Amino acid sequence: MGHRGWLFSSIIFFICSSSCGIPAPINLQSLKTVSFDEGCTQLFGDGNLMLIRDGKAVHISLDERTGAGFASQDLYLHGFFSASIKLPSDYAAGVVVAFYMSNGDVFEKNHDELDFEFLGNIRGREWRVQTNVYGNGSTGHGREERYGLWFDPTDDFHNYSILWSHSRIIFYIDDIPIREVGRSEAMGGEFPSKPMSLYATIWDGSTWATAGGRYKVNYKYAPYVAEFADLVLHGCAVDPIEHLSTCRQREAGLYDSVGISPEQRSLMQKLRRKHLTYSYCYDRQRYPAAPPECSPDASEAVEFEGAGSWRSGYRRRHGKRRHRSPAADAAL
Repeated sequence: MGHRGWLFSSIIFFICSSSCGIPAPINLQSLKTVSFDEGCTQLFGDGNLMLIRDGKAVHISLDERTGAGFASQDLYLHGFFSASIKLPSDYAAGVVVAFYMSNGDVFEKNHDELDFEFLGNIRGREWRVQTNVYGNGSTGHGREERYGLWFDPTDDFHNYSILWSHSRIIFYIDDIPIREVGRSEAMGGEFPSKPMSLYATIWDGSTWATAGGRYKVNYKYAPYVAEFADLVLHGCAVDPIEHLSTCRQREAGLYDSVGISPEQRSLMQKLRRKHLTYSYCYDRQRYPAAPPECSPDASEAVEFEGAGSWRSGYRRRHGKRRHRSPAADAAL
């Protein structure tokens, strides 16, 4: 289709979007933020959760007594979920900050989960971020990836986002896609497909988070404070009893229309080549044959030749229940 044909089609789509009841495409960067009281509720932590800026931002902290966390008021089936986050500075070994979606409290034996996990470090070493995808209780088949950050996440707020649709999952940092997981026959029922809530927590992960548990939380540096702002909860809300979506089919399909442009994909590939430090797809000690849903990138694979020997598993974000993999991820 030539430029004129594309322009004509775009105009027709715009006119029909306005007059035929077809929702316009989603602009992820222009979605409305919500205050804490509009969209969330405290999960645990008593006084370790504090609202600031008239409820538009929230502090959650970890001290000797407890961590803290909050959750969305609604369950969602697909959507776009985002927050600006500033992590604790100075010595933060053993500290885990998590921003994730899960339905583990509803489907205990076959839960789904989409994770951003931020893993603290000793003074002078950087925080690391880990993403993971679980579907239908597949905690024994973790799909972890870990990245070094190209900025100091303790200096200022940075934006972390999850797009979850029927066909794909995309993780973003500062609006740059860093990981895409497409629905495939190879994944089968392990692609997350049940309603989930959004969670944010801070807790003590001393047994595994930093160098496989070698460095632990030192409470003389407490409280460890993580700050959250600019919350976006844009999804198909689900009735908590019937688990039925309130979205019409055409509205739900909008999230499937969000993809990665050629420019974004090029940027994502460059970022991954430089900052990806672990991917289960390249871990030959853990998976002698790459899992069937993996489509290894040749340039990434070269970087991981002979690497990928450390492992990690599912850990419950409240710090109460954990499923450990055979070996701790002690390489970092």
